[in-house]
Formats: sequence, C-alpha cells, structure tokens
Amino acid sequence: MNRTAKFIAVIAGLLAGVVVRAAQSSSAAPDAASFAPFQQWMAAVLTSDAATLKSLYSTDPPAQIRIKTVMHEASADTDFWLGLKSPSMRVEIVRLVVTDVKASVIFRAVVSSEGQGSVEQSINLTDDQQWQKQGEKWKLVYVERTDAPLLKQPADMKKDLYPADADAHAEIREAEQRAAKQHKRLLLVVGANWCFDCHVLDLAFHSAELAPIVTANYEVIHIDIGLDSTKNADVLKQFDVSLDKGVPVVLIAESDGKVLFNQKNGEFEDARGLSPEYLVDFLNKWKPRAH
Repeated sequence: MNRTAKFIAVIAGLLAGVVVRAAQSSSAAPDAASFAPFQQWMAAVLTSDAATLKSLYSTDPPAQIRIKTVMHEASADTDFWLGLKSPSMRVEIVRLVVTDVKASVIFRAVVSSEGQGSVEQSINLTDDQQWQKQGEKWKLVYVERTDAPLLKQPADMKKDLYPADADAHAEIREAEQRAAKQHKRLLLVVGANWCFDCHVLDLAFHSAELAPIVTANYEVIHIDIGLDSTKNADVLKQFDVSLDKGVPVVLIAESDGKVLFNQKNGEFEDARGLSPEYLVDFLNKWKPRAH
C-alpha cells in the first residue's frame, strides 16, 4: 500500500475509532469534531511518518513540551511517538476547542506497541495539545503529556465546578459557619471550569480513597477566576492568592478565615501528575487536630 492510500486508510480508522466525549467549538473556525491537523498528527504517529510528524511542531517559536513538570524541546515528544513499534491507539477526546487561530485538544489514550519478543505493551496517557495557526498551517506550540497517570483522569469537563452565578463571599461565609460547628477546616480551590487539572483534582477528592478524609475534615469551596483570570480578584487578594504558577491553587484555612497553607509554588497546578498518596498525606497533614 502506498503512503497516500495508507494515510487515507488510517484516517478512516481514526474517524471510526475516536470517541468524542466533550466537544466545544467556535462557529468561526474549522469544525472541532473533525479538526484535520489533529487527525494528521494521529495518522503520522500510527504510520511512523517522522517527516510529517516533526513538521507539525512549531519551530518559530519553538514548541514547548512539558513532561512531569519539566520543559523539553519538540524532540522529546516526537521521539516518544516515533519510538513506538507498530503503534495503535484507543482515544477519547476530553476537550476539543477550535477558534480561527488557536485550538486546544485534550485526549486520553491507551497506546499499544510491540515490545521485546513481539509482546504487546500498553500505556495509559493524557495528552494536552495547544495548536496555533501560523500562516496557512496549523502547528503544535505546546504539549503537556502525562504518561501512566496515577490519578483517574476525567473523561470530560462537563461538571460545573465553578458556577458563573456563585457568590464566593457568601459561600465562604457559609462554609466558615459550618466548619466552626463541625470542627472542620476550609479547603479552597481556586480555578475555573476550563482548567483540566481542576477537574482532575475534583475527581480525586471524590474518590473512594480521598472522599472520607475530605468529608470528615474539610468544607470545600471553589473560587472561580473566570475566562480571563480576573474574576473574584478581591477574594484572591483577601487570601493572598497568586496565579503566577497557574491553577488550581489550593489553600487551607481555619473556620475564622486564618490561612494555614497557601500554595505558592504550583504544587497542585499539575494535578494530573500527582499521586493518591501525595494527596492523602497533604489532607491528613492539614486536617484539624483531634479534640
């Protein structure tokens, strides 16, 4: 089979196999459900087409690749995908947003390849791709890949963690009153519905392992920063919250509002890469002392 025919066959297979779980799109741009550059990227991976794959990563500015919180050059991503032998992927789209000049694709995948002795090896991963239109071509400018995540990754981002009409001041006051009566502390999570890691963290807090600790010891309040990261600025100032390291930002406070832990080093910004053990230790460390 020549390369063109093989590419068409791969695309047909992708269209049949990809599960679109949550798609959002702008009416002004390419249809998000059939974003061609992403299809081209997947086809290049599955056919081990090095030239095409490498051509999809921006060189000006150079694409940034983040793996386990460490930044790399584009080769760290292309080498990973090209290193797979006879690769196959089962993909679920978590989010796909396309505008005139930018696109965001977050997907979960089970990636299989042929290992030593022709034994199939597989890995679960979450991939966060940011695309930018440069001239007439789409290029990857940023990728955050999480291989074998230890926390469950959300299948979509539909949960309304940060309702637009929520009154943060009122919610904090009410949470403080409940916390005082029940000898709990406040667990404030600053973020937004568009933040994938906020959804990862929320899913973890509701897991069988963490939910009992959270329920017994904390009142959880979500503080929305909105689409432009300026919403509830007065609340952020009140609690001395910095967004320099990204979101989610986690704070622990007493029922009277006294802050005990204030995230300053982006400890939870990469929630998708954390472990249940890390979160258990954190929650147990800051839970109220026994009477």
